[in-house]
Amino acid sequence: QMVQPEHLEQLLHPQFENVADFKNVKIAQGLPASPGAAVGQLVFDPVTAEKYREQGMKAILCRAETSPEDVGGMHAAEGILTQRGGMTSHAAVIARGWGKTCVVGVSALTIDEEAKSLLIAGTPPVALREGDFVSLDGSTGHVYHGQLPLCPPKMSPEMKLFMQWVDDLRQLGVHANADTPQDARVARDHGATGIGLVRTEHMFFATEERIRAVRRMILSTDEIMRAQALASILTFQREDFEGIFKAMDGYPVTIRLLDPPMHEFLPVDEELDSLLRSMSEETGAPLRALRAKAEGLRESNPMLGFRGCRLGIC
Repeated sequence: QMVQPEHLEQLLHPQFENVADFKNVKIAQGLPASPGAAVGQLVFDPVTAEKYREQGMKAILCRAETSPEDVGGMHAAEGILTQRGGMTSHAAVIARGWGKTCVVGVSALTIDEEAKSLLIAGTPPVALREGDFVSLDGSTGHVYHGQLPLCPPKMSPEMKLFMQWVDDLRQLGVHANADTPQDARVARDHGATGIGLVRTEHMFFATEERIRAVRRMILSTDEIMRAQALASILTFQREDFEGIFKAMDGYPVTIRLLDPPMHEFLPVDEELDSLLRSMSEETGAPLRALRAKAEGLRESNPMLGFRGCRLGIC
């Protein structure tokens, strides 16, 4: 029998044991945005997800859709579940970059953030509240009620032998996407012979301190404010690049220069206004100037960005 790529993928991520036995507790279907399996208690805001982790509890962060304001909770959660979004949505892209289980685009889902509850349309409908357990299968997009048993990933001797056979026959090398030293170490442990892309903007999602430095750079209203933000960014990037190069130990690393997509770093509507007020108090920059800068950076298609030929032309 042929070994399929998805067979190998099952060995690299946690999976559910005997998932066929739990068809009766499947409650929703979404898009499989990031592979693996995750079990945890429902939470509806990033702050609660971070509190759960601090208390040694496992959370599944459920949002209508995620924004840059959610990255702390996304990082703390075991998995991410969203009502809206596709395979290139904010939640999907960030989760895949971190190797975190994610299911997006669950259209049957209705979230009441104030009541901290959700309703899944069906026959019968399913109502869940914060603290209820759910299980996500990021490889299929299935959502289950309750705690399904997990099988952790493992690199067995048989797997290592099989990959040695592959190495003897393959004509292509594998370069990984890796944005942090930890990503680079995992890539080498799994046999990558280089990094095909370091997305430098992804270095800044892990902590609030890092994401604020990029926001200060994006919204800087004068050269002094920009230089201060860039100095902070330099410290973070120098530390990360040293770790990445050490992990790759001479293998090639391709770096994409810093190109922060606005929609991944700046929130919208009331959250954006709150951010601008906070930044005005922190930096002394006039609130009106910050609002004008944010409005001037608004993009109708954020995925195009301000890079490549567009940057060169300007």
